[in-house]
Amino acid sequence: MPGFELFGDKEKAQVNEVLDSTVLMRYGFDGMRNGHWKAVELEKALSQRMQVDYAQLVSSGTAALTVALAVAGVGAGDEVIIPTFTFVASFESILAIGAVPILVDVDDTLTLNPKAVENAITERTRVVMPVHMCGSMADLAALKSICEKHNLLLLEDACQAIGGTFNKKPLGSYGDLGVFSFDYVKTITCGEGGAIITNNKKFYKNADHYSDHGHDHVGKDRGAETHPFLGYNYRISELHAAVGLAQLARLDEFLSIQKRNYSILRTVLEDISEVSFRRVPKGGIENYSFLSFFLPSMALAEEVHAAMGDEGVDGCFYWFHNNWHYYRKWEHLTERKSLGKLPKETLEGLQDLETCDFSQSDHWVGRNISCLIKLGWSENEMRQRAEKIAQIIKKSL
Repeated sequence: MPGFELFGDKEKAQVNEVLDSTVLMRYGFDGMRNGHWKAVELEKALSQRMQVDYAQLVSSGTAALTVALAVAGVGAGDEVIIPTFTFVASFESILAIGAVPILVDVDDTLTLNPKAVENAITERTRVVMPVHMCGSMADLAALKSICEKHNLLLLEDACQAIGGTFNKKPLGSYGDLGVFSFDYVKTITCGEGGAIITNNKKFYKNADHYSDHGHDHVGKDRGAETHPFLGYNYRISELHAAVGLAQLARLDEFLSIQKRNYSILRTVLEDISEVSFRRVPKGGIENYSFLSFFLPSMALAEEVHAAMGDEGVDGCFYWFHNNWHYYRKWEHLTERKSLGKLPKETLEGLQDLETCDFSQSDHWVGRNISCLIKLGWSENEMRQRAEKIAQIIKKSL
């Protein structure tokens, strides 16, 4: 999955152009740049690749989520529906702007269950945020229909699924807003970075201003700019953008390798009748960064995962006990731990996660193992790995 595995001369060449210009900041210093605007180039390339009108780079995927929510006018007391299986950044970004994360169950897609989403909608709901975990997407058609019915925004978190598609549209471009992460372990990396994409000009303009202290970016120099509204520093640097520019140009190369290695593993596991696979919604194509499968019981999944570790099979995850990605271990959210005081509207709206019934999520996540698909594995290495995983599963049955 990670682009850093194939980091090389193309990335170095882009970075060296920035170093030669001596301008590391994405704004200003026009006379010193020698025509190099890496962040602008990457935004143009990303919007073209994602088939959208606008792209705004920021400093991380978490920043992208925070900015996306803010520019859409989400704030204190507003509710944002997210899945129980995601990354902690989902609720962190919501809390950062004073809004309220509302967790709901996932289904056999390992993403938002549309029925659970509809049941969770209240008069305070503003956004539905599907998170395309482990390279595959939520049932976007159903979620979009729900959003249109209730006049809600659809914000796609495609941080782990760049390159996947739904109904021939790139993931991230189907909703009102989409976000990506380009951190060190994503399919393509900037080292650190993220992006917001949209076809909404107002959202884009707000993102452009908000991510740079509210600067309107009008005028010949930074000193001539005004501040239409409050903003914060979520800027990406030219160095990070340069790395991303080279990596985005290699996305098809990475996806091809992922699909090859994914297919090798899946073909081997398909011969085991007790193994079933996550459902990919009709019209969807994964980015093949993970192969996620289910075993008949939670106990068996735990046993197989433990055996994988004992046998030296790395990169396979049992999310049910994971601190970062599943609601059961988010004690900082459950216990509302914060360095400062959370807004009253936020505290009053938060769920009591200790009493919530997420048994449907447990049913799916508890039986799931997700195997990372690396770019560095050769076909022969992948076949050996697949056979070893299959042997471990068969031995545990």
